Amino acid sequence: MRLEGKVSIITGAGRGIGLATVRKFLAEGSKVIACDIDQSLLANLKTVFSGDSNGNALVVDVTDAAGVADMVNSTVTKYGRIDVLVNNAGIVRDARMMNMTEEAFDNVINVNLKGTYNCAKAVFHHMMEQQSGVVLNASSIVGLYGNFGQTNYAASKFGVIGMAKTWAREFGRFGIRVNSVCPGMIDTDILSDIPEKVLDGILAKIPLGRLGHASEIASTYAFLASDEASYINGAVIEVGGGATL
Repeated sequence: MRLEGKVSIITGAGRGIGLATVRKFLAEGSKVIACDIDQSLLANLKTVFSGDSNGNALVVDVTDAAGVADMVNSTVTKYGRIDVLVNNAGIVRDARMMNMTEEAFDNVINVNLKGTYNCAKAVFHHMMEQQSGVVLNASSIVGLYGNFGQTNYAASKFGVIGMAKTWAREFGRFGIRVNSVCPGMIDTDILSDIPEKVLDGILAKIPLGRLGHASEIASTYAFLASDEASYINGAVIEVGGGATL
């Protein structure tokens, strides 16, 4: 198992890519602290754990720096270390630029960008002490190429790539690797509001001719978190079926 003996924190873990990543990391032998802001998702999330010894599901608001720090510190107290952070928590509040409200802009930046910062800052101190660790930031192909109606989302996803590259430079000497993953069109609830005609047009532009699966992003995270990726640092990995070719 690739992640046996490791301790991992995964945010936005209640559904979609986050939940698939929890399942994958558990299957690969990691202990997992699965975090989500949605209390209603926790009961279902906890069913993936065979016992508390394998981790736990917690309500965590990534925009609350103090709450994030408490979760990280309690994880270290219980397990003695933190090996992996998957910064997966994120939201969308789409609108054309001239119709986007300040509230919609701020909400997306606070969760996607500031939340990523809060979680990383909380774990870096512990990773520096243990002289090892992996931080993985969830970006998007929108964070590389932009997208119509997603000024706030694109800004946040460009931003997490910039932070990851900076952290890769700053923390590499402590044995800490930081990388970004950029999913394309993945078959999750986030696509449920897209009209079928629009979705068909998107699929026509993907060389593989299909949507991605959450498990495929989870497998990418698992590889990057493992020792098999021990010399990958500051990378930006597209997982989009060739959609940007």
